[in-house]
Amino acid sequence: MSHNATTGLILTGGGARAAYQVGVLAEIAEILVDASWNPASNPFGIICGTSAGAINATALACRADHFGESIANIVRVWESFEAAQVYRADSLGVIRTGARWLSLWSFGWLLNKWRKSPPNSLLDNAPLEELLGRMLDFSRLDAAFLNGSLHALAVTASSYSAGQHLTFYQTLADIEPWVRSQRLAQRDFIAISHLMASSAIPFIFPAVPLNWGGQMEYCGDGSMRQLAPISPAIHLGAKKILIVGAGRLAEPPAVRMETAQYPSLAQIAGHALSSIFLDSLAVDIERLMRINKTLSMLPPEFLEKTPLRPLDLLVIAPSERLDDIANRHTQSLPLPVRTMLGGIGATEARGSALASYLLFESSYTKELIALGRKDTRARQKDVLDFFGAAPDAMAHPHVP
Repeated sequence: MSHNATTGLILTGGGARAAYQVGVLAEIAEILVDASWNPASNPFGIICGTSAGAINATALACRADHFGESIANIVRVWESFEAAQVYRADSLGVIRTGARWLSLWSFGWLLNKWRKSPPNSLLDNAPLEELLGRMLDFSRLDAAFLNGSLHALAVTASSYSAGQHLTFYQTLADIEPWVRSQRLAQRDFIAISHLMASSAIPFIFPAVPLNWGGQMEYCGDGSMRQLAPISPAIHLGAKKILIVGAGRLAEPPAVRMETAQYPSLAQIAGHALSSIFLDSLAVDIERLMRINKTLSMLPPEFLEKTPLRPLDLLVIAPSERLDDIANRHTQSLPLPVRTMLGGIGATEARGSALASYLLFESSYTKELIALGRKDTRARQKDVLDFFGAAPDAMAHPHVP
């Protein structure tokens, strides 16, 4: 078994907020190199991602044979992002999707001509598929499994058809698919279609059909109904897990300086998305910490009788409110998108939560990358304790 086979990485969802993950990973790479780690050595044998985190996870896995090169490549993409690389941001594209979609919601009973072919989402993310085709090298992913650089890769999506949370995983190890309440797993070859489905933010991007057990299931963002975000890594054999969050876990509370107003559509949508992307992770982390604490109190003879084992966990999450950061960058959105989002209040401070998921613009993503670097550097000791000073120290997990 390779030295990293039981070390897991979990990258959560969050649209453009996933730029924060890139900063965290880039700083971890520097911390490990400073500690004499081989820059080519991949510290994560098990990589799991959801939504935009699934894209980062797969990009990392596709170059797992050289961790430093993989991180540098991902940073280059996120530091030069433009919204048009992810969704149609031109006037015609916005009119064909967003304007029609909003009009149908408002006046659908009048618009009979659209009932036969209604718009499927607020935005058209066809450009993202083209970007992923240029960004990912799946032949290198296969090679990473063969040479032992990678043990398992998992991507999650949510089935609109069956109402189940689905995990697609790729590995050479003999790992049986798991079945839990509303959570199913299927062994598969990860492809761009899985990433498009996993990152299809509800209402914002269209659902994607995926093959599940010989049937097509229309799937959307994997963060929906994700009751246990940490569980795929555990099922795949992780004994220690690094989790990179995208908000709320360490963010300071919001400071309200004005009298409460009736919420705008963007404010409601942003709150809903934050609940989908952020809350289940916080609950799962709390659950895991309670289990760890309970197991630490058991005598050795009782611990041997339970299938549960302590799990070493390191969580890194934003120390600043990403909504507030997004509010400083809404003007960098292309005019057609900014105009459409402004109509529902997303360019106002109180609606900036929605904008924080759609701001695929370099001014915003660079600031999130810098924040990820800063927060990780502040946790340098925790990072070194988690990994050890050198790869061979991973055989002796740190238990907090």
